[in-house]
Amino acid sequence: MDVTFLLNGETTHVRNVQATQTLLDWLRETRGLSGTKEGCNEGDCGACSVVVQDEGGTKALNACILFMPQLQGKTVRTVEGVSGPDGELHPVQEAMIEHHGSQCGFCTPGFIASMVAAHSNGATDHDDQLAGNLCRCTGYAPIIRAAEAAQDQPVPTWVKDNLPTVEASSEFQPTSSDELAEIYAAHPDATLVAGATDVGLWVTKQLRALDPVIFLGRCADLKNISVSDTELSFGAMVDMNAMRAAIEPHHPFYGEMLRRYASTQIRNAATLGGNVANGSPIGDNPPALIALGATLHLRKGDTKRSMPIEDFFIAYGKQDRAPGEFVEKITIPRQEDRLKVYKLSKRFDQDISAVSGAFNISVSAGVVTSARIAFGGMAATPKRATKVEAALLGAKWSKEGIAPALAAFAEDYTPMSDMRASASYRLETARNLLRRYLLEDQGIAASVLEVSP
Repeated sequence: MDVTFLLNGETTHVRNVQATQTLLDWLRETRGLSGTKEGCNEGDCGACSVVVQDEGGTKALNACILFMPQLQGKTVRTVEGVSGPDGELHPVQEAMIEHHGSQCGFCTPGFIASMVAAHSNGATDHDDQLAGNLCRCTGYAPIIRAAEAAQDQPVPTWVKDNLPTVEASSEFQPTSSDELAEIYAAHPDATLVAGATDVGLWVTKQLRALDPVIFLGRCADLKNISVSDTELSFGAMVDMNAMRAAIEPHHPFYGEMLRRYASTQIRNAATLGGNVANGSPIGDNPPALIALGATLHLRKGDTKRSMPIEDFFIAYGKQDRAPGEFVEKITIPRQEDRLKVYKLSKRFDQDISAVSGAFNISVSAGVVTSARIAFGGMAATPKRATKVEAALLGAKWSKEGIAPALAAFAEDYTPMSDMRASASYRLETARNLLRRYLLEDQGIAASVLEVSP
């Protein structure tokens, strides 16, 4: 594939690049830009962070799982390109020096890139912005002080790039869902790449050769978000940060779960469609979407079909999706907000769920009138708790009233034990999350962020 983008302000044309060539390897091995570091090579540590701009704005992304064709028509700034043309330091660089934000320096280029992106966007939630950048020797306090010191400084003109002009589309880089449908129908064995936060690891960790590859990043209509009187609609290419901004006003607990979804860099790349289509039993979005009664919309060629999202997940590694068929969008019916989403993980931020539970329960006159409950991490697929729901319907909304529903969890789920949690832990914490929902609904603080010894 041929790729055209701006690198540190200069138009760059790369010819015949391999589809799964990562930006990190190309920067270091081909261009000799070794400031961007390889740490984990899976999007966790942030040492490889770079600043990417496109029509959606300025973002920090992990270069280690960013494939070169994903840069088509974008701009990239590495740590070597954040200072001015005459050597002027960016405000975050000056602040990092002044506040002693670096010791060994291995992680520092990634921190600088994330801070530059946050500074360009006027973001001041520094703990969230830097949660995806790990430091083993400096400690985070000096780095946060540097971010705070730089936050009110003006954005330097030299980091504001104009996007390069590129060709309308290419064979494996469609610019619309119509083009994607045509290409995918002709190549149903192709691997679809949305944000590459999952597929990227197939290459960097499993060393898999993927061919052919269709990149979805330029399908503008798949990034649409719309809100009507009856539904919320999200295109499959909506990234997690955009999803969070759109869903939070309607379902705040869902938005808070997305804040804890990986890191800023991953949320900038990961897509809603990808998180659903890969069918992971511990994907964070499916339980919430199932609890909200979401509908999944699929397309193959000119044929479209829709289904309740819980019906998409058939078995571990198997989804109801035919060769050449792709997720086009997801719709959620407008409703009173009764949703609460709970994510249990060993680390509070940027970690895989051991158990994730979503509860959408309506109560009238002290009696449960409706219930939709779903869990991730409790079965081979994201799964609805139908027996628990049935036990709740018509029950009193009280500690005693939910007792039969607590017993029904063992009928809905037979969880496994693994490195993240034991089966008994998963089953008991699932029950405890229903208890927590009840307590919080009664105005009793139950969150670890609210309760202290």
